[in-house]
Amino acid sequence: MQHGPAVRRRKLGAELRALRTSAGLTSGEAARLVGWHQSKVSRIETGASGVKPADVRLLLDAYAVADGQLRELLLVLAGSDEGGGRHHWWHAYRGVLPPTYRDFISLESQASAMSTLETSVVPGLLQTPAYARAVTRAAVGGLDDERLDALVEVRLARQDVLRSDPPLELSAVLDEAVLRREIGGPDVMKQQLERLLEAARLPQVRLQVLPFAAGAHVGVTGPFVIFSFSSTSDLDVVVLDHLTSSLYLERKEDLRAYTEAFNALQIHALSPEDSLDYIAGIGAGA
Repeated sequence: MQHGPAVRRRKLGAELRALRTSAGLTSGEAARLVGWHQSKVSRIETGASGVKPADVRLLLDAYAVADGQLRELLLVLAGSDEGGGRHHWWHAYRGVLPPTYRDFISLESQASAMSTLETSVVPGLLQTPAYARAVTRAAVGGLDDERLDALVEVRLARQDVLRSDPPLELSAVLDEAVLRREIGGPDVMKQQLERLLEAARLPQVRLQVLPFAAGAHVGVTGPFVIFSFSSTSDLDVVVLDHLTSSLYLERKEDLRAYTEAFNALQIHALSPEDSLDYIAGIGAGA
């Protein structure tokens, strides 16, 4: 397990190495094309050192990489502030966002799909403003109103990924506790359940409820997120969120284990149609 920046460096390096190999170049030949020493290319490819977006652009040009989506993704992994659409807006909040949260948002903004198990709270991408405010106030102690407002703005701005073109494909499994835990009071929860019903009807959202009646399941160990990227599966990553940091799992065996676990949770959960009825029933006081 690694923190976000280390994972992104290593994933970026591995992808650059694959692109160099596909171009039929040795690391020494690549270095000569861009005017570097061979050791710099090796350090970048192993993730031993960081790399500037401008250097990534030089390598991509040297390898004749024309795929615009892949180029933009790799540049963002290198820390580029360029780009449009749903990318890079969070840089305006650098003063209030910890680095691990910025890493999470950057991955979320570039991913093509996101699979998430939630056991305590509604996923951030589906929260109402009032619910987001109540969750943020409870999760981060000692916030003044200005910082709280900024963090809620960030939470709501993240939701644009569901409305972008193309939108993020979201698959979420919610433990019933998420729906039963009263956060922010009855009115806030009523609005939040209504928001879930609206979101579940979007074509890019697959929402399922794991009822208490399902008993023990693989997700009892805690929530997790799997980010998938259409350009290359080598960038897929699992994120485990902790109180003070996030951990990223990138090994293929970890990705396979969590993907299989999520698939099993979807099988044990209610169908999307039955989940809608279940949420509506809880909202009606059933």
